[in-house]
Amino acid sequence: MSEKVTIRVCIADDHAIVREGLKQILADENDMVVSGEAENGHDAVRLAGKTRCQVMLLDISLPDRNGIDVLKQIKKEKPDLAVLMLSMHREDQYAIRALKAGAAGYITKQSAPRELITAIRLVASGQKYVSAALAQTLASAIGEDHESAAHEGLSDREYQTLTMIASGMTVTQIAGELSLSVKTISEYRARLLVKMKLRTSAELTTYAIRNGLVD
Repeated sequence: MSEKVTIRVCIADDHAIVREGLKQILADENDMVVSGEAENGHDAVRLAGKTRCQVMLLDISLPDRNGIDVLKQIKKEKPDLAVLMLSMHREDQYAIRALKAGAAGYITKQSAPRELITAIRLVASGQKYVSAALAQTLASAIGEDHESAAHEGLSDREYQTLTMIASGMTVTQIAGELSLSVKTISEYRARLLVKMKLRTSAELTTYAIRNGLVD
């Protein structure tokens, strides 16, 4: 009789209630165990380095660093660790960026617990996980002869700033949310306006809505 394989999972999310909820979901599975947790990007990187977890559930919106930046560092230091990105953002906003950065999968926090369990088992086995809806979006894009959209040339932080401005947040509010200075956010805004050949936040918002980057 073969020995039962246990999947060791690490959780990185800044909300304690979310971490507790995830731990409860995993506790109901006899082949999974939570081997560590972190509440910010710095701790997530440290956790990935010091534990023997096979899958990390990584929130894309962490208080100290952008989740994709954290993902890139983790993959550089622990390339074999399967990172499943958790997000409250729609898949088409961040999923492709996350997958390009090395994520094993991307799942929204609105997903059913059973979908999360399926995703963890899949990425733990070395495969990728995307939802059926995102798979269809990716399949539709294959072979299309189209010019790259203006926002595709933005850095991860510039892209995040774009979506937050388009959601109605001010530069000061964004700075507070991301724990960065107003000057830094203003610089991101100025750079993305230049890259996208736009002039105002209103034009950014119109662009984001037209391209489905915000609800």
